[in-house]
Amino acid sequence: MENDPSAITGVREFPARGFPVRGFPYTERHLQCVWFDAALRPGTLKTEQGDTLIVEHPGQWNLEDGPDFLDAVLRIGTDRRRLAGDVEIHVHPSDWQRHGHARNPAYAHVIAHVTYFSGAVAAATLPNGAIQVSLKDGLAANPLFSFESLDLTAYPYTVREPITPCARVLKTWSPDHVADLLESAGEERLQGKAARMAGAFASKAPDQILYEEIMTALGYKNNRAPFRYLAEQLPLETLRKASGRNTLKAYALLMGVAGLLPTQTPSRWDAETRVFVRQLWDHWWKYQATWSVRALHRKNWKLSGLRPQNHPQRRLMLAAILFTRADDLTRSLRALNTTSADECFRQMATFLQPEADTYWQSRLTFAGKRQAAMIALMGTHRVAASVSNVFVPFLAALGNRQVMSPAFLRRLPPEENNQIVRQTAHNLLGPDHNPDLYRSSLRQQGLIQIFHDFCLTDRSRCENCALLKALAEARKA
Repeated sequence: MENDPSAITGVREFPARGFPVRGFPYTERHLQCVWFDAALRPGTLKTEQGDTLIVEHPGQWNLEDGPDFLDAVLRIGTDRRRLAGDVEIHVHPSDWQRHGHARNPAYAHVIAHVTYFSGAVAAATLPNGAIQVSLKDGLAANPLFSFESLDLTAYPYTVREPITPCARVLKTWSPDHVADLLESAGEERLQGKAARMAGAFASKAPDQILYEEIMTALGYKNNRAPFRYLAEQLPLETLRKASGRNTLKAYALLMGVAGLLPTQTPSRWDAETRVFVRQLWDHWWKYQATWSVRALHRKNWKLSGLRPQNHPQRRLMLAAILFTRADDLTRSLRALNTTSADECFRQMATFLQPEADTYWQSRLTFAGKRQAAMIALMGTHRVAASVSNVFVPFLAALGNRQVMSPAFLRRLPPEENNQIVRQTAHNLLGPDHNPDLYRSSLRQQGLIQIFHDFCLTDRSRCENCALLKALAEARKA
């Protein structure tokens, strides 16, 4: 982790994304801006095979791992053959192979490999049917274009794009009506989560369901799958029985089955850390033979680029604390007084930020120094997300109707805006929208619901979107 360049530079590929390449004093981000902005992108583009290329939509700028732009729409050749899919940007054509994209399934839907320099890579290394495009000649033909004039900080959200059909409709709505739309969608999303959990009670105990949901939430966006696998392979009752509800023993078992327990203690680690790891092994070795077949490996986890606070090694300590506590978490949630939403949420937050004297509350990594200030095992924004996405739907699944009332849900603590929220707000409300429209968690949930119900599955670039039709009908009514 300490040697991962992406954790330092904030880039996904090293060195090409973060640093200039020899012979080209600019970065891939410069090229991403050119591709994204119709005012900069060359008006005349041709594929390496000489076919004319028309960009109907450059795609959604992807700020996560994977291709640079998602769901682009291109027209190729004289017959204007339509291509829909992802776009990857590089400086050199050879960067496709050098960055390992040919072996990465995340790039399987790439339809266009766009580079600055010309030259084709072997078609067999690209997804079937993908085209190759060079920007250099087209940019050179524009005497007004200059890389130096680009404001990289303006992309992707402050650059004006053509307003979407949905945004044109919603611009005629009052803020209160837009808020009602988002809150209605948010209620639907949370009701759906509650229904899913309630359905799972038929085959699993509520304690186990809560355990699986919290473990999944601890994985955040990068490690949800391995955290859920861990909760399923190491059920709650097994964890409690094997550990005797001892937090350190439970943590050792979780770390061992997760495949994240260090096998060595380098001399550069301080004495406290080496003692701590040896204590974990004193517990884990008793179970290693039994669990090794089902144990995960480090390769199953996405660890590069993670903030140290979010590392699974720290998050598993929180799981060990939560599920070995003498006062059962499910029982504690049932006992909450939900007549006061704010007090209820405050109590829920204390469950996720317990007072406990553990190694990780003063450490960020095994190799790091002890911190003077205590470090929470879960940050405020992630606590808010867990309250909205886990605790509230779980209580509703148990039969508490109060927590699904609109008045209660409107008081949910706001979460941190993620890419889905930002992009959906940008598409739905236009580039000049007021962010105050979705400061609340319920409205953020609404944007996520709209994204999954409509934006994620729409490949027509809004032309055949069911939401657009529904909005048009609502306007008529």
